[in-house]
Amino acid sequence: MDIEEFRRRGKEMVDLMCNYYTTVHERPVRSQVEPGYLRPLLPDAAPAEGESFDDILSDVQSHILPGITHWQSPSFFAYFSANSSPPGLLGEMLSSALNTIGFSWITSPASTELETIVLDWLGKLLGLPHAFLAVGPDGKLGRGGGVIQSTASEATLVALLAARSRAMAGRPPEDALRLVAYSSDQAHSCMQKACMISGTRHMRQLRARADRAWALDPEDLQAAVEADVAAGLIPFYLVATFGTTSSCAVDPLRPLGELAARHGMWMHVDAAYAGVAAILPEQRAGLDGLELAHSFDTNCHKWLLVNFDCSCLWVRDAEPLKEALSLTPHFLRAKGNALDYKDWQVPLGRRFRALKLWFVLRTYGRAGLQAYLRHHLALAATVEARVRADARFELAAPPRFALVCFRLKGASCEQNAALIESVNQTGRAFLSHTELGSQYTLRFAISGAQTQACHVDAAWQLVADKASELLGAQHL
Repeated sequence: MDIEEFRRRGKEMVDLMCNYYTTVHERPVRSQVEPGYLRPLLPDAAPAEGESFDDILSDVQSHILPGITHWQSPSFFAYFSANSSPPGLLGEMLSSALNTIGFSWITSPASTELETIVLDWLGKLLGLPHAFLAVGPDGKLGRGGGVIQSTASEATLVALLAARSRAMAGRPPEDALRLVAYSSDQAHSCMQKACMISGTRHMRQLRARADRAWALDPEDLQAAVEADVAAGLIPFYLVATFGTTSSCAVDPLRPLGELAARHGMWMHVDAAYAGVAAILPEQRAGLDGLELAHSFDTNCHKWLLVNFDCSCLWVRDAEPLKEALSLTPHFLRAKGNALDYKDWQVPLGRRFRALKLWFVLRTYGRAGLQAYLRHHLALAATVEARVRADARFELAAPPRFALVCFRLKGASCEQNAALIESVNQTGRAFLSHTELGSQYTLRFAISGAQTQACHVDAAWQLVADKASELLGAQHL
C-alpha cells in the first residue's frame, strides 16, 4: 500500500468509524457468537500473496464485527466502560503515525515533555496535592510527578515495586520474605497479581462489611498489622480504593494514611474508575487525606473520554520508583538530567499516549469535562430512584458516582443471575454482576460517551419487564 492508497483508504476508514459510531446503537450490545466461532471462517494460514484491502474490510464486516461486544454502545452498562471520543481517536491516530518509542527523553523529547505537562494539567484539574505534581506552585521542579501507565493493574504493580524497594533499603535480602501487603477484599484483583509477580508472599485481604458501606475498616487494618508485626513480619504496602470495582466503595484515606505512616507503609490509592470524578469539586470529599498517600492512579480510558489505554499514575516522590525500576545498559545511557520515563515503568518501550489525553483536555476543557461527568451522575440518580420506587428491588450498596448496585429483594442468587442473563440475551442492553456479602448483585454502571436518558430508560424498562416475566413464571 503506497501513500496515496493509504490517503484514500484512511478516509474510507474514518467513514467506517463514523458509521460505526452512528449505528452502534442498532447492534446487539453483547456479542451473540459462541466460543470458537471465528476459526472456521478464516484460512488456516496467512495468504501467500497479498490480498486487496476491500477483501480485508469485507471480512471485518462479516467476520469480526459480529464477534465484538460493543463497549461504545450507549446501552453498555456492564463493568466500567472504556469510553472514547473523536479528539481521543484523532490523537491515537496521530500517535500511531508518529510511532515513537519514547523510553527516554532523547528518543522523542516532545513525547516525554508533553506527558509531564499534561499530567500536571490533569493533576490540577483533579485537585491533587502539589507534591504529586512535577512542577510546584512556585514554578520549581518537585520530587513527584505523573506518568502514563497502560492500566491501573500496571500502576498497582509499579507502586508495589517502589514500596518494596523503599522497605528493603538497608535490609538483608532474606527480609523480603517477611514483607506484608494489605487491602480490603473489595480491592481489585490486580493487587493479588502484583503480589504474585513481585514475589510478595504475605497478603492480607481484609473483609469489608455492609455496615461500613463495603469500605475498609481502619480498626481491622490496625489489628491485622499489629498481629503481623508481633509475628515478625514487615508491613510495607497498603492499597486504599477510591471507588471499588464491585460497588464504588470509598476507603477512608485519612485514618488509613495515618495508620500507614505510623507503620512505615507505602499507601497507594487505586482510583481507577472514580478518580476522574474529582474534576468535580463536589466529588472530592472522599479524597480527604490524599496528601498522606505515596501514589495515586486513575484511568482516563474509563470515564474521561480518552480511548484505551491511558492510566495516569502520580507519585509524591519519584525516587523510590526510579530506584526500583532503573536499569540502564550502556547503549541507553544519556547525558544530563533529562527525565527518562523508562525508569517509571516495567517495560522499556512506551507509546505517545499523552497526545490523545492532550487532545481531549484541550477540546473539552474543564467545563466540558465537568458537564460530561455530571450528566452521567444525573442519569445514575434516575436509576437509583427507579430501584427505590419498585418494591421488587433493593439497593445492595449505597449508590456512588455513576454506579447503582441492586438486586431482586428476597430472591436467590440463582434468580438474580437468571434476571441479568435474560436481560443480556436480548442484546438490547448489557449489565454485569458482582457479589456483595455473598449475595449476587446486579451492577448498572453509566459511563458511555453516547449514553442519554432514553438509553437508561429503555434499559431499566427491560430489567423491569424481565423481572415481571421471571417472577410471574415462578408463581405459575
